[in-house]
Amino acid sequence: MEEKDVVQLFNIIDKTTSVIQQEESETYLDSLTRSLEAMFFEITDEPLGDKGQQIVDTSLTDINVEQLDKTTIRKAVQLAILKGMKEATQPQHLMTPETIAMFIGYLAEKLTKDMKDVRLFDPVSGTANLLLIVLEQLKNNTKAYGNEIDPTLLKLALLHANLQQKEVEFFHQDSMRPFLLDPVDLVVADLPVGYYPDDIRANDFELKADEGHSYAHHLIMEQSFMYTKEGGYLIFIIPESLFQSEQADKLHAFMKKHAHIIGLLQLSDTLFKGKEQKKSIFILQKKGPETKEVKQPLLAMLPSFQDGPKMENMLVQINNWFEENM
Repeated sequence: MEEKDVVQLFNIIDKTTSVIQQEESETYLDSLTRSLEAMFFEITDEPLGDKGQQIVDTSLTDINVEQLDKTTIRKAVQLAILKGMKEATQPQHLMTPETIAMFIGYLAEKLTKDMKDVRLFDPVSGTANLLLIVLEQLKNNTKAYGNEIDPTLLKLALLHANLQQKEVEFFHQDSMRPFLLDPVDLVVADLPVGYYPDDIRANDFELKADEGHSYAHHLIMEQSFMYTKEGGYLIFIIPESLFQSEQADKLHAFMKKHAHIIGLLQLSDTLFKGKEQKKSIFILQKKGPETKEVKQPLLAMLPSFQDGPKMENMLVQINNWFEENM
């Protein structure tokens, strides 16, 4: 993959998306789904005006998806999604940064290295950036599943996966509703932080609030455990304040009952605008008859991903920890 190829492909995607957006008077993200669809099927689903159609058709002739490097496609689509998210007002229109997603992929590979087959699930997959990057890094025979309630993000996720020729089965539903899904070996999730509005559904969870709305991020964690095999792993991107809220006692009790804590890695301050936005990576194992606590959980404050020497040193330490403990 070369940077110029990514920029060239992004420019083509951006151009076709902007033309569709202008013609249809819709959001950039909605137009992006049609642009990627045209790229995948090599034809627009609904004809545009003469001038717009000509621009889109000309752009499509400049792309040969089959010959493109999959990483080039992923990075170019990422750039287009990020552009669309800048104009979106919905708080759920966020994407897991590539550096964090790749680091989670590295951790996922460490956790599953002895498994021949892996079932992978992201219950809040959004545009599937995290899911697809983890899937790309796993060397096992992996079957991937994602879920997203927002139809635009779901469509982008599906097209993103198709263009990279990755097989992912997606659900379109509320993350707290029952899934038609057998338990998986690994869950990855960038937890959306906030309250869950459906108190009746929340009532079915151990982590429901005693009063008022329950935390959505707590319920998603519990739901993830329900669809993880005994002995399976879960990697969550969590708010740093997770265990400091008024509902934290219940979460502590839930973890003690259902989970072994494998590790907690604080992400570098350089990744966030302020203290309130700071996040960490929480690594857990679902308890089972043959599982046991690790002697010493993996605890670390990660350096900036841009600091090569410090990051390299940290990876050596993490590799050593996995050799000794897993």
